[in-house]
Amino acid sequence: MGKYEIFDRLGLDFKPVGVKFSMFRPKDLPLLDKKVAVCEMLHVAQTEGGFYAAKECHGCAVGPYVLGESEDDPGMVGGLIGPRINVYEDPRANANIYYNMKTLAKGTCPYIMFDTTDHMTFDPDLVILMCHPSQAEIVLRANGYRTGRGWHAVGTTVAGCACLYTWPYLTGELNMMVTGLHHGMKARKIFPEGLLMLSIPYQVLPEIIDSLEKMEWDLPQYSWGKEYHTKYMAGIGKQIAEDLSE
Repeated sequence: MGKYEIFDRLGLDFKPVGVKFSMFRPKDLPLLDKKVAVCEMLHVAQTEGGFYAAKECHGCAVGPYVLGESEDDPGMVGGLIGPRINVYEDPRANANIYYNMKTLAKGTCPYIMFDTTDHMTFDPDLVILMCHPSQAEIVLRANGYRTGRGWHAVGTTVAGCACLYTWPYLTGELNMMVTGLHHGMKARKIFPEGLLMLSIPYQVLPEIIDSLEKMEWDLPQYSWGKEYHTKYMAGIGKQIAEDLSE
């Protein structure tokens, strides 16, 4: 889909991936042929191509819970796992993340689709980018280029998949996460540490693409050096003061 080619200009190490939550079984994508955690499905799409996943494809109980595909597991939702893996001090701390978690309504997402943006044929609910800081800066600037909108960095130590997928989808806000900070992804060694994961929901995706197409990406002030930048900004301040005095 041509409009997503703008992300290729970023020169990302990993391909951008589109994600779609669906009540209908996709007809033009294969069913994932193995069990993996939903956080790892992102990397499978980047390295092996597009697919869709159903409940039986999930290799971690959190994924189906987040997607509304399973009933509540009292042991998980009650916080009994976290203390046993030394992530939380006690069950109430672990359980707290589930009380505040954004999840899809039960039965509304029996299928989830993944494909890289250069091949996907569906209209994505999310586009996820794996960025170095200099690349992320461009996208985050585009996020607020027209409106001044800020960005969010919402995360939890476990169940990071909810922050990656359902939180941005249900809030309509771009979310930024950092690889290496989320238990399941870190334990599975899915991505190198220190990349910024930008999860862009459909609500702001067209605006970000439009801003990327019209704004300047490589700002010269980032290479001027401190002294020249300070002098230049002082000159702008002086000019504004003169304009206001007229």
